[in-house]
Amino acid sequence: GEENLILLDGRHEFPFSFQLPQEPLVTSFTGKYGSIQYYVKAVLERPAVPDQSVQTELQVISHIDVSSPALLMPVLRSQEKMVGCWFFTSGPVSLSAKIERKGYCNGEAIPIYAEIENCSSRLIVPKAAIFQTQTYLASGKTKTFRQMVANVRGNHIASGSTDTWNGKTLKIPPVSPSILDCCIIRVEYSLAVYIHIPGAKKLMIEMPLVIGTIPCIGFSSRNSSITSQFSMDMSWLALTMPEHPEAPPNYADVVSEEEFSRHVPAYPPPIDCEEQLCCPVFAYIQEFRFQPPPLYSEIDPHPADVEEVQPVSFML
Repeated sequence: GEENLILLDGRHEFPFSFQLPQEPLVTSFTGKYGSIQYYVKAVLERPAVPDQSVQTELQVISHIDVSSPALLMPVLRSQEKMVGCWFFTSGPVSLSAKIERKGYCNGEAIPIYAEIENCSSRLIVPKAAIFQTQTYLASGKTKTFRQMVANVRGNHIASGSTDTWNGKTLKIPPVSPSILDCCIIRVEYSLAVYIHIPGAKKLMIEMPLVIGTIPCIGFSSRNSSITSQFSMDMSWLALTMPEHPEAPPNYADVVSEEEFSRHVPAYPPPIDCEEQLCCPVFAYIQEFRFQPPPLYSEIDPHPADVEEVQPVSFML
């Protein structure tokens, strides 16, 4: 306010608040050659003595929702490189890579799908890394700083072999969100899948990434890895089916010997081998046929000779 206050000796506290501007503010950032910082400064003006001031840093975050349609689109790249020089070539090395979406948040794991084919005569190593690129713009000049923030390595691939990454994960470490709408500082990310080739320049594919602040909960649960979905389905199947299925009961266990002999025909006499060769084979399978169960009937086919009658009494 404009009014003057006369403060007595002692401690005095004055709460205050400020409304941030309506236009979007750039996310706070401290980089290699520059920074974006916000401060809250308090000044105490006193007559006849110098002013006193204190300030504290204020963190501002410009939110980026990774569930926007532009960041949910998959990214696919492919490239091939001939290994060798002039007519001393040993064969091509091909690489194709894909990620499910373009936007991720800190702490998320990026599943990488890649196919590598090594038709050269050298032992190659596939790798993947997340790069941060800082771009500074001032006085018509541009300065760029690039650094690796996370990486993962695959297995060696011998000559004439192929390898497949079916969702190999690379976790995003705690990094600053992407800054794409600032006129002096830009912070961009990319996922690089590359192949180290001894004695030759590496084969690299770069796919753009956007590190946001608002995760897409529904998308992350819907796009879990194929392996986890498969294991979940198999665990559900194990609950409904026994581990060792029980065999059906033996026919002799449910049918008496008398009933069994009544349905089983006599074995045919043995036949010479020469006659067997002239007759159909299926004619002799009848003796191995599984006998059908007896017909169901509510009338006992073998009633007891003496039927005992028990008296029945009722009490009301």
